[in-house]
Amino acid sequence: MSSESGSATKHWLHKIIEEFGEIEQEIKLGGGPKRIEKEHGKGKLTARERIEKLTDDDSSFYELGLWAGYEMYEEQGGCPSGGVVTGIGNVSGRKCMIVANDATVKAGAWFPITAKKNLRAQEIAIENHIPLIYLVDSAGVYLPMQDQIFPDKDHFGRMFRNNAIISAKGIPQIAAIMGSCVAGGAYLPIMSDEALIVDGTGSVFLAGSYLVKAAIGEDVDNETLGGATTHTEISGVTDYKMEDDEECLSTIRDLVDKFGPFETAGFNRKESKEPKRPASDVFDIIPESRTSPYDMNEVLDCIVDEDSFTEFKKGYGQTLITGFARIDGWSVGIVANQRTVKRTKKGEMQIGGVIYSDSADKAARFIMNCNQKKIPLIFLQDVTGFMIGKRSEHGGIIKDGAKMVNAMSNSTVPKITIVVGNSYGAGNYAMCGRAYDPRFMYAWPTANIAVMSGASASKTLMQIQVAAMKKKGQEVSEEDQERIMKEISDRYDKQTDVRYAASRLWVDGIINPLDTRDRISKAIECANLNPEIEEFKTGVMQT
Repeated sequence: MSSESGSATKHWLHKIIEEFGEIEQEIKLGGGPKRIEKEHGKGKLTARERIEKLTDDDSSFYELGLWAGYEMYEEQGGCPSGGVVTGIGNVSGRKCMIVANDATVKAGAWFPITAKKNLRAQEIAIENHIPLIYLVDSAGVYLPMQDQIFPDKDHFGRMFRNNAIISAKGIPQIAAIMGSCVAGGAYLPIMSDEALIVDGTGSVFLAGSYLVKAAIGEDVDNETLGGATTHTEISGVTDYKMEDDEECLSTIRDLVDKFGPFETAGFNRKESKEPKRPASDVFDIIPESRTSPYDMNEVLDCIVDEDSFTEFKKGYGQTLITGFARIDGWSVGIVANQRTVKRTKKGEMQIGGVIYSDSADKAARFIMNCNQKKIPLIFLQDVTGFMIGKRSEHGGIIKDGAKMVNAMSNSTVPKITIVVGNSYGAGNYAMCGRAYDPRFMYAWPTANIAVMSGASASKTLMQIQVAAMKKKGQEVSEEDQERIMKEISDRYDKQTDVRYAASRLWVDGIINPLDTRDRISKAIECANLNPEIEEFKTGVMQT
């Protein structure tokens, strides 16, 4: 995460970005310097070194899921970045999804989060028709946790099912066996369209020499069992025998360079214009307190092309901003939470960040318009939820909220979500949270994702716990209540922190606010690779 901030003065947000950046550098070391040195001693490159040599010199590889596994599996020694590096980069001028096992982390073994991250990479490739390159170097399933990774629908086996689905869709897959490839994991490279294997370090077999000896009593070494010579000259399992990592990566580049033509969705793009305001101005716009108001229009001025924004229903449903714009030349539809307090023509005061009936109604209509016009949708979240209380309930807030959720759920144009600040409860859902299939979902360091705010949740949970204690006849002093409140608040604050969300892949990455425009542009560029846009249908709509 870059900590550059243009002309903005260093303040609270810069400090957070710097802190996050330091953690990210540590994560990128995987198993640490000693493990990296050990891989080099075997004549192997690390996962990140392989990606650097594979991608074009003039392209920036943008990583996805860097924070996966952060502060998880500590009793097992941790699993930095989920033990696998994933992201999109240009290879011989073609955008590719790259999945590289990090052998410095438990020999590349699969933890539950590893499976989730691999499946997310495949999901992105399927949704956007992006070719896949697997750089395989893994000891297979992490056996002490096999029950959490092996048998279920979205566990290890789903990866190979996806191999077959991706191939049937005509999306190219190339796999390079650059280290161990064991047991069920052996199917991943062999179910790809082409498989390369590095002589001396690459091996692939259903069972290693020790298991073969134990199971059937046969004595055989791993190289004879499943090395490069065996599989390129005897079994025919792999297609290319490579001398070393460098030749292997160079050959992959050659193969990608010879890909045939491909169609695109043809999303509208014109010459890019710089935004009205520099991106660094967001540091002066976003307040430190997540309850303080600010004008989301000012944030948009730092992201969209200058003079490109046409607001839809500007005077109606003002706690949501909807409108058409261009971002780096791409035509987009924007749905963003407004954080300033607004007064309606009827005299009602509306709180910023809250979705009211009129704003939900407006958003539903706007989302339908974007689908009608085949325009990608950008959601900028800073939402505390839907308005509650008698007035809202009698006004049909559930009905209007359902209308918005229906339109957004059934939307078939690409959706990209950026969590700027709060992302609470049903507001997360209506503004295209993870459960609603955004093609890409990123969060700023200021993001906070939860069923409700920490203050509200802590008070509610404390009241429930105190009531339960009193029901058992226990006396609860003010000191006890304060202690309970602190324990709950500390736990809840950790769970709502953006790093907690990113570690579990609820978002694809934590990004510097300065990179928002670039990430949105690259996301649409990826989405444009898939020419298939399904017909938009909503089914029964609440009216």
